[in-house]
Amino acid sequence: MAEETGQERTEEATPKRKQDARKKGDIPRSKDLTTMMMLMAAAVSIMTLGPGMVNGITGVMKSFFLRAADTHIAARELPAIFLTAIDHIVLSMLPFVIVMVLVAIVSPMLMSGWNFSIEAIKFKGDKLNPISGIKRVFGVNGVIEMVKTVLKFLVIAVFAVFLIWHQLPEILSIGRGDIMSSLKHAAELVSWTFLLVSATTILIVAVDVPQQLWQYSKKLKMTREQVKQEHKDTEGMPEVKSRLRQKQQEMAQRRMMEEVPKADVIVTNPTHFSVALKYDSENMGAPKVVAKGADEIAFRIREVARANNVPILETPPLARALYYSTKVNQEIPAGLYKAVAQVLAYVFQLRTNPRATEIRSIPEDLPIPDEFKR
Repeated sequence: MAEETGQERTEEATPKRKQDARKKGDIPRSKDLTTMMMLMAAAVSIMTLGPGMVNGITGVMKSFFLRAADTHIAARELPAIFLTAIDHIVLSMLPFVIVMVLVAIVSPMLMSGWNFSIEAIKFKGDKLNPISGIKRVFGVNGVIEMVKTVLKFLVIAVFAVFLIWHQLPEILSIGRGDIMSSLKHAAELVSWTFLLVSATTILIVAVDVPQQLWQYSKKLKMTREQVKQEHKDTEGMPEVKSRLRQKQQEMAQRRMMEEVPKADVIVTNPTHFSVALKYDSENMGAPKVVAKGADEIAFRIREVARANNVPILETPPLARALYYSTKVNQEIPAGLYKAVAQVLAYVFQLRTNPRATEIRSIPEDLPIPDEFKR
């Protein structure tokens, strides 16, 4: 019954729903992925940068204690010496800190890319509601997260115990050498153990990431009614769209009719088509169609032209060619240059000397290429 009424979330999230969720800061994330990246980066950094950090810190500490033990140094100089030692220690650890900060920034972006949302950082009072907090902790999701945490701990703990047990003879042999070699050997064992234990989180991530993506997709699913409503909100009601399209057409026709009085000539079919042409040699590369129409609109173009004393010439083949080949506010194609040039030459001669008898008339067969004939 629920599915019939469209209340079941059976539809995949639309692009708009996903975009709205991102704007609110709701994107799929995996804490385990970030944890794995941080642990692996820390392990590799310790193995590569660790010796340099240890040598730097050891040298600073030796220098500090030697200077502090110097009886010739006044007590008031000790704070400055201490601060200098701290500065050198911080500089020694700076590469490691930079690596960890970069990994902490990049890791969350691996699943969903960069996303900054004002909505996500806004204060929300319901987060301070203790009842809501208890429901989150002891709800179904809270129990699932607790079980997952326990399982992750057991996986890592079992693997760590296995590693330690496997390396137990080598660990026990550390004390047989001198102090420096023993410390170096111990550091290597700890580093490799840390790296291998961190690698176990890859298995956890391989399970967690697909699960997080599945849960996120499930959470964003929509009912059929929601899809229909979003489509209406995005595309608009058909009736509204129709009225809007009609208004746009009326506005476009009104603007087009305002250009008819500025035209140099109206070329007609004589009844079915009317095309208004304008040519300005200083501002145009070729004559331009400023208005055109068929049937009723063609009749209105001729009426406006007569009212404004714009010449109207009956040249059916050219009228049809211009109507079908050229859009409004577009220059005519090169194939019609010659035919239109003869029409404009005739019109310009009439405009210059309307009573002259030697003005040549327009040829009955204008040079119109076959591809433009209709």
